[in-house]
Amino acid sequence: MRQTWLSLLITGAVFTQLVFASGVKSAHDDSIPLNELNFVFLHGMGGNPCSLQLLSDYIAEQAPEYTLRHQQTGTNTTTQVNTLTRCYPGYAGIRIWAENIANDINEYYPDKENIVLIGHSMGGKAALYAVAQNVGDIADKVAVVVTINSPVKSLEHYYAPGGGPLLGYCRGALLGSDEGICASLIYYDSSQDGLWVSENKHWLAFISSERAPLSEQFDRAGVDAWPRNMDDGIVPFSAQYADGADVIYYGEYGHSDYSIIYEVAEFISGQILNYLFGEPVECSVFVRSGPLEHKADWLLGTDYWDDVVGDELASSGKIQHKNESFTRWQEWEDIVGECPPDAKRSRQQIKQVSFPFFTSIQEVRWLNPDDPEDCRLYIRSRAAPRNTVQVEWSIFWQGVLPIERERAYYEVEIMEGTPLATIRDISWLTDDIRDMRLRIWSEAQSPFRWFKAEWRIYFKQCQQTQAMNVIPE
Repeated sequence: MRQTWLSLLITGAVFTQLVFASGVKSAHDDSIPLNELNFVFLHGMGGNPCSLQLLSDYIAEQAPEYTLRHQQTGTNTTTQVNTLTRCYPGYAGIRIWAENIANDINEYYPDKENIVLIGHSMGGKAALYAVAQNVGDIADKVAVVVTINSPVKSLEHYYAPGGGPLLGYCRGALLGSDEGICASLIYYDSSQDGLWVSENKHWLAFISSERAPLSEQFDRAGVDAWPRNMDDGIVPFSAQYADGADVIYYGEYGHSDYSIIYEVAEFISGQILNYLFGEPVECSVFVRSGPLEHKADWLLGTDYWDDVVGDELASSGKIQHKNESFTRWQEWEDIVGECPPDAKRSRQQIKQVSFPFFTSIQEVRWLNPDDPEDCRLYIRSRAAPRNTVQVEWSIFWQGVLPIERERAYYEVEIMEGTPLATIRDISWLTDDIRDMRLRIWSEAQSPFRWFKAEWRIYFKQCQQTQAMNVIPE
């Protein structure tokens, strides 16, 4: 294997042991049970160990507090925290990367268990692979894999600017440094590796993203890396985790912000320690999803749409009236719709499906505008002689979360479409943390450009997972 200059520069391990105990000196008393937490920090593609310095420091600083809390429960133990940080060839394929991780674990942690792999970006993807594939026989040693903004899923099916081949873009960006990393990123999907880790060990995934697919938040040189997807500037949002992961969304942050923003590093390190010691963490759970699609008309210009999604269908139906008269128009008044008990209405959709020139909808309004719990609609329609008016209606209710829960985050991605059709911005409809409705602003240039998108909404669920037996019974 051709080593890069990065691997040659760093010939030793950054390997420290920090002993934390209440009322116990650094020299360990053999009469007191000893637990070990063994951390291995893994940087991303083209990175270096410095990117993990903040995270490593915060874990070292916060670990004594967790040890003390568990000692105060009556458990007479001491916890030793070991950290291992190494530099890896930044552009090697996933197999070589995993072998390097395993070699270091076997060399520097030969007799250790309770190993926690914390990998940023490609380091996290390689960690899942190394454990699931038991590279270097390390699977039995590893208890937890933590990924941070990692490209877990393959990037093959994500749309890049201009729709060109991703492999060419990747190799061009690396200026000849590609040693297999591009193929691993684009074609290898670590979802099954992650599922194995989640079923046999533990997998904690930290994810972040911009607020909308074409947001300028994390653009590089004015270019959005993934114009149809929400992303962190490098990795599409939906690629950062897969089934089985315990997912923690930590906000609208860029790919490497955790390495330079103190509050982000502190939050992530605290959540990792909570996860290990069995204290509460706020994971994200899928709640609902749906489609969104638009097509521009034939007139020149740009069509704009403002949609509300995320509510739930309360009732729907169809109105049909036939005018039997040969000489006069006729009108009808209908009252339709209902909501679940104690529900609040959100919006209504009305569509006239009969011939427009000889039938029409004259008026649509809530029957009782001042009562948000009254979901009934008043619809007035009319038809010309010997014509039939047909109206399809749907009523939606807010569908808020139960009192003890709150929303976590949303994803919106364009699944297919033409160029010059996009989602420009997204926001929660209200400030109510239980209200899961989204407002989505989209646009497409005429004539006839279009897109089909999918939205997904998640809520927070507090859970406790003692990922490692850090306190013996």
